[in-house]
Order: sequence, then C-alpha cells, then structure tokens
Amino acid sequence: MGPLHILSATEQVVALLRRELSIGTWRGKMPGAERLARELGVGRETVDCALHELETEGLLVNQGRRRGRLVQVPEGELVVPSLRLAILDYDPPAKSDPYMIELLYLLLEAGHSAFFTKKSLMELKMDVSQVARLVADTPADAWVVGAGSRRIVEWFAEQPLPAFAMFGRRRGLPIAGVGPNKEPAIIAAVRTLLGLGHQRIVMLTRQERRLPEPGAGERAFLTEMAAHGIEPSSYNLPDWNDTVEGLYDTLGALFQFTPPTALIVDEAHVVTAALQFCGNRGLRLPQDVSLVCTDPHPVFAWCRPTVAHIRWDPAPVLRRVLRWSDNVARGKNDYRQTFTKADFIEGGTIGPAPGKLNR
Repeated sequence: MGPLHILSATEQVVALLRRELSIGTWRGKMPGAERLARELGVGRETVDCALHELETEGLLVNQGRRRGRLVQVPEGELVVPSLRLAILDYDPPAKSDPYMIELLYLLLEAGHSAFFTKKSLMELKMDVSQVARLVADTPADAWVVGAGSRRIVEWFAEQPLPAFAMFGRRRGLPIAGVGPNKEPAIIAAVRTLLGLGHQRIVMLTRQERRLPEPGAGERAFLTEMAAHGIEPSSYNLPDWNDTVEGLYDTLGALFQFTPPTALIVDEAHVVTAALQFCGNRGLRLPQDVSLVCTDPHPVFAWCRPTVAHIRWDPAPVLRRVLRWSDNVARGKNDYRQTFTKADFIEGGTIGPAPGKLNR
C-alpha cells in the first residue's frame, strides 16, 4: 500500500470539473472563473489554476482575455447517458411558468427523452390514486414532480423509481429536491409591513401549502406575527377553496367586517385577481391595502405601482435538476435537497397602514 495522498483544493476542483465535462454538463462555452468560484465555494485563484490544468489536458481551449474558454471534450470521452424523464408539473404545460418549458429543453439538450405528462397535478386534483395510475401508465425511467403536496411527494419518495421534487412539500423526506428558501424573505416582508403599522395581515396560499399543516413559509409568517405580539389565527391564514369563486368569496368575507390592511399571496394570477377585487371595491394600492406576492413574475415590472414580491433565480434550480438527472442516468443515488436564495423586493404596492379603510 502506497502513501496516502490528500488532494489539494485545486486537484479537487479539477476532478469535479473534469467529471462534469465528461457528462456534458457544459457545452460550447465554459462558465467563467468568478461564476464557478461562487458556485463551488472556493477562491478565484483555485478555479483559475484548475481551468489552466484542464486547458493543459486539452478539455478546454482558451480564446484569450474576456472571450472565455471553449469546451473541447474528445468524442470518445464524452458520456451522454439518456433517461426517459416524465415531468409532472403543477399546472398544464400551457399554464406552466416559463422556466418549466426551459427545463424541458435543457433536459432534451442534455440528451434525455424528457416530456410533460398527459395530465398535471391540478388536473389530477392532487389525488394520490390518480397520480399512481398515471405513473403506472407512463413509460418513464425517472420523474420530476413540480410543486407537489406533502402526500404526493411522500408517495413518490416511497416508490422504487427515481423522483425529484421541484419545489413542493419535500422537507424531511428521502427524495431529491430543490426550491428557493423563502422563509427569510417572508420574514423580511412581514417585518416591513409591521414596521409600517400593519396589524391585520392575511396570507392567501394554496391548499397544499396549508394542509395537513402549514408549510415552512406559512409557519415563518405565523411565527413572525406571534413574535411581534399578534396572536395568529385562521383570519391570518384562512382556509379557502382553491378556485376563482373560492378566492373572491374569501376576499369578500375578509373585507366585509375587519378588512386586512395587507395581503400576502403566493402566485401571480392571485395578484391579478386581488388587484381586480380591490379595484372593484374602490380600494387603492398601497394607500388602502398593501400587497406582496411570494413569487416573481416578469409582468410585475410593467405594473404601476410595481408589485412587491419575493425574487429568486430559476437558473440554479434548473441546474440542480440537470445534475440530478445526470446522476440518476449514471446509476448514482442522489437524494440531496438544495435550497436556493430568495430576496424580498419592496415594490410600490406596500405602504403605511391606513388610518381608515374605504369599504
């Protein structure tokens, strides 16, 4: 037995990048050293040395200053394993967020046979028995599940087939997953509203976010309210029927007697509905009621006032799904859950709590 050799930081980065290049993680142009250093959590100098070593090996071609490096992995060394990947999204493809469509094309570019399932979780009514039938009838090697309820994600975690929870109620379950860590941003939003004098703050989220118990973001909201002396109740996190009629009925009931001074909602289309409801009631934003969305949407930038929201970058989320799919294709077990950064963006739809609301 020879002496033990401990790899240096540079050698570890070289090994990692060499492996990622061999499975086709990057094609065409290699990411820059600064970006790689941030993603890997190492120094820029370490990454520079690793990239230089890969140039020496012929895996990268330096095009000169500010032009980046080209990936040049010999054909015989490039391993492109393929999976039949079923994407079971929350909404049908026509209603899906743009990054879900981007995910589909990224998976196809990576060599996988990716496709959206015939029905979405909403069309299946988030029903485990219907999902089980869909899985049984769908030829697929692995599954990506978008924003599943706790019971749905539990069911996939219990199955022998590889599955990935993209968002959804996945914490504490033996299943790979990714999603933004919204709790700090939600706390920041609540503290901002409380600092502006708001006491009657209501959060409207989907049923799967509330049951069988509040999710992490909802718990952060309720805990922060309690920490500031406001005992939370069903008024702050109401149970409502997740339909258009259910939303308008709930808003009507909320604003009938003790109207909220601030609303926190979890999707862009709920923002649209809330804005229309307020307009029909003659309520102005933010003079009469403040509004925060827990997700970003490009249309918010076109609103005046701009919509306060929680911003997160889909790019690291998509990269994590791609990395998982490559690991599964290579026969590697991957149950790691990743949480990406989210920030509270204080838009123009929040302001001081009104002294008196128009009803």
